[in-house]
Amino acid sequence: MCELLAMSANTPTDLCFSFTGLARRGGAAGPHKDGWGVAFYEGRGVRVFHDPQPSADSRIAEIVQTQPIKSRAAICHIRQANVGCVGLENTHPFIRELWGRYWTFAHNGQLHGFKARPGVYRPVGDTDSEHIFCDLLNRIRAEYTPEVADDDLLRTVVAASAEYARQGVFNLLLSNGRWVFTFCSTRMVAITRRAPFGPARLKDADVTVDFEAVTTPRDVVSVIATEALTSDERWDDYQPGEWRMWQDGEVVACGRESIPRWSHPDPERL
Repeated sequence: MCELLAMSANTPTDLCFSFTGLARRGGAAGPHKDGWGVAFYEGRGVRVFHDPQPSADSRIAEIVQTQPIKSRAAICHIRQANVGCVGLENTHPFIRELWGRYWTFAHNGQLHGFKARPGVYRPVGDTDSEHIFCDLLNRIRAEYTPEVADDDLLRTVVAASAEYARQGVFNLLLSNGRWVFTFCSTRMVAITRRAPFGPARLKDADVTVDFEAVTTPRDVVSVIATEALTSDERWDDYQPGEWRMWQDGEVVACGRESIPRWSHPDPERL
């Protein structure tokens, strides 16, 4: 399956350690060789890298692994294509502007034959994922004005996510820079690191970091992923239908929706 990675932090933090582990799964330690992408928010701006090449072999991915780009919210995706050709236009995360903010979206799963409802937002590529993203933004734009309260917006995002998850496998990362929304259909894990910090070792690369040496006692950094990235830390499992809204490294809202338990004859193709 495709794999997801997100970060929410209360201070600008780099993603080098976690991204290094994820990148190894893109064609080396895993089969996700059909492209990758990452978006880092910096204030109201967003710094984006996409590459249709396997992340394990990508020179662009090397830059992301070695250059500490600091952000309080980031979203990353490595792809194993099931719908749509392998190409730059089909690499996640997808990005659109809504109400003066950049929204980013990454999806793991499949909704067979899904097409976005008509509206301002239209897909550029031919993935079901980008159709879902455009559908969600068209729905939000039709229902609200830019002054919408976060609570109302969250209700619509949760309801739409549950609706999509009843049509197929739908694991989601969504952000507008202020928060990171996550929805689990089949598999998702998270970890929150705070003082006292300690060391951690990646599962898929011979890399260890001592977080105490690179943080302050006030730092709170949460990482959300499809599968645990480290071998010596305890990650928290989401339940199917569970959603969490993250802001400044903390869960600010959460819940669980009733969705089918999807199976697939070849789970590596999700």
